[in-house]
Amino acid sequence: MADTKREIERKFEFTTSKAARRGVPDLTGTAAIAAVADQGTIDLDAVYYDTPDQRLAADGLTLRRRTGGADAGWHLKLPVSPGVRDEVTTPLSDTLPRALAALVRSRVRDGALEPQVRLLSSRRVTHLLDAEGALLAELSTDAVRAERDEAAAAWTEVEVELADGVDPALLDAVEKKFRKAGLKVSDAPSKLARALTETGTEPPPRPGPTGAEGTAGALVLAYLREQRDVLVAQDPAVRRNLPDAVHQMRIACRRTRSAFKTYRKVLDRAATDPIGEELRWLAAELGLDRDQEVLFDRIQTHVTGLPRTLVVGPVRGRLRTWNNARRSATRRRALTALDAKRYAALLDALDALLAEPPLLPGAAKPAVQVAPKAVLKDYERLATRVAGALDLDPGEGRDLALHGARKAAKRARYAAEAATPVLGDAAKQLAKAMKSVQSLLGDHQDSVVAREALRGLGVQAAGAGESAFTWGVLYAREEALAAQGERELPDVWGQACDPALRAELGG
Repeated sequence: MADTKREIERKFEFTTSKAARRGVPDLTGTAAIAAVADQGTIDLDAVYYDTPDQRLAADGLTLRRRTGGADAGWHLKLPVSPGVRDEVTTPLSDTLPRALAALVRSRVRDGALEPQVRLLSSRRVTHLLDAEGALLAELSTDAVRAERDEAAAAWTEVEVELADGVDPALLDAVEKKFRKAGLKVSDAPSKLARALTETGTEPPPRPGPTGAEGTAGALVLAYLREQRDVLVAQDPAVRRNLPDAVHQMRIACRRTRSAFKTYRKVLDRAATDPIGEELRWLAAELGLDRDQEVLFDRIQTHVTGLPRTLVVGPVRGRLRTWNNARRSATRRRALTALDAKRYAALLDALDALLAEPPLLPGAAKPAVQVAPKAVLKDYERLATRVAGALDLDPGEGRDLALHGARKAAKRARYAAEAATPVLGDAAKQLAKAMKSVQSLLGDHQDSVVAREALRGLGVQAAGAGESAFTWGVLYAREEALAAQGERELPDVWGQACDPALRAELGG
């Protein structure tokens, strides 16, 4: 069983040998620190694991098996933001627990995890307390020895880790006090990072831009690299069921597929189309869980907004039961996809494409020439679909056409966003306009899906001898919302298709 803790800390090192001899200053009276309590010294022995080419370290992750202290076990630290990491721990065992192996799979894939560095630390622990004796932070002074093959290094490190719920401003106050005493914030983000540097085995640099600066190839590949990184980084978040993780991972799939199509004159579609199909598969597998989440939230919100007199029967209970059953199945399906060899092969294919991109002659052209044409082509595709949908009478045919227009709006938006680094505000404003169309059409499609679900819930309720009245009320409300969206579309589209938005792009 794995436990997770949000770790907010700051690491320091002494700037001179004289400062090191003086040691850590007394922090009593610093900010809210009213007392300092010595907790004694413990000995820690940690072996850090990584692939031979240090894929985890390259992305700022650390995986270790540690003995000694109260938290002996396996520890995986995942970066959240500077100075903030999520630490996932499991009990001590001889082999890497499956729960942690899954969280590093998007980076490790078929690579072998092997011991890389051993860190032996003598840690003096001090608790920083407030006036009531509550813990504010734990201060650790570590005498560290790193061992890697025949190389070794030693240093002293000071770490201040906040207790849960403590204002991070405390770290700023401690840092100010430390600076006066000859300590600075450590240049290394972690002990492992310093150990690798000190023993001469830093992770290899991440691949840089491909293609000449300012070219269409460089622009597109930089964008694709960002989306690949999102896919890899969101994988453990999806497995941990963190909020919005599935959504962000699916968007990265969509943006990558859109870029393949939008910039077809930059990258050879003979190479990108097969990867795009695999991205479509992954987005669909992930989407089932995300779509159910959105659908449940929408219906629940509308139920909450009804007057009590219109809520007849065990509506909320039936809704929860329905959602729990469906979410259990959709989440299993998402995790099954992430554990599949097909998914690992997709990530490998993306890496291979970025390492040796199938560039076409258009990739060598200036991005400021290629990007506007590509963006405007996607805009025209959207304009055609919107016009076609508006020409149809309300009904299933128009619903399908509006759904197609929604997909085109996403692609036009993503195209403009990808071009923003070279087209600046012009692309940014167009992307904003496309997002407004996408949002309206997305709400319309959500209403279409919700009506089908509500009809099913009404049938279930009636079959169980319950009143279906409330489900009918909700269905009618969704019909009204969809109709309202269709009435608003001409005005929203009229603003989005303002020629001024495209003038600076050459349209």
